[in-house]
Amino acid sequence: MRINERIRVPEVRLVGPNGETVGIVPTDQALKLAQEADLDLVEIAPMGKPPVCKLMDYGKFKYENAQKAREARRNQTNVIIKEMKLRPKIDQHDYETKKGHVVRFLKAGDKVKITIMFRGREQHRPELGFRLLQKLAEDVQELGFVESSPKQDGRNMIMVLGPNKKKAEAKLEVKAAKQEAAAERDAEKAAEHAERVAHQPSTQRKQKRANEALDPDIDL
Repeated sequence: MRINERIRVPEVRLVGPNGETVGIVPTDQALKLAQEADLDLVEIAPMGKPPVCKLMDYGKFKYENAQKAREARRNQTNVIIKEMKLRPKIDQHDYETKKGHVVRFLKAGDKVKITIMFRGREQHRPELGFRLLQKLAEDVQELGFVESSPKQDGRNMIMVLGPNKKKAEAKLEVKAAKQEAAAERDAEKAAEHAERVAHQPSTQRKQKRANEALDPDIDL
């Protein structure tokens, strides 16, 4: 944006600080109005005939735009693709472990790239990898869907799973779960404290009440 003296056209279509239309005025006059109002003359539509300029506090304008840009970046959902590698003849224990990682990724709202790695003669049995990918997709279908169907890529077979829930929704659920867990821990601590108090010897409780009656400011 060109501002103030950098605007070198003979006349401009001027807009006031509150958005009101002033009309076409000589640029010198527009600059004078800006100075009198302690504002800047800012060219907002350079392609206009004549260019459109507005009276505004340019420093405040830049600051507010920077704030909006930061807020937009903060709210932007970053798509993260996790990767999980499997062998076509993976044993059940390892499969369950790998599936657990895939479940965790999908719950967090991340995509997962599943790679089946073939070695030696396994390259001649692509159906093994295909069946394994199908099984995995079926096992996690409540959390994710097949975004990219299995396809051969050299010695590997690749499939991409997408999460059923968006990243923002997943973050909110994780936050809510943490808050719920914290509330449960606080409730357990309160219950334990109440139980300890209830089982205190009666003489100890009487002594404590007597001390509090003598000096309520004593911290026991």
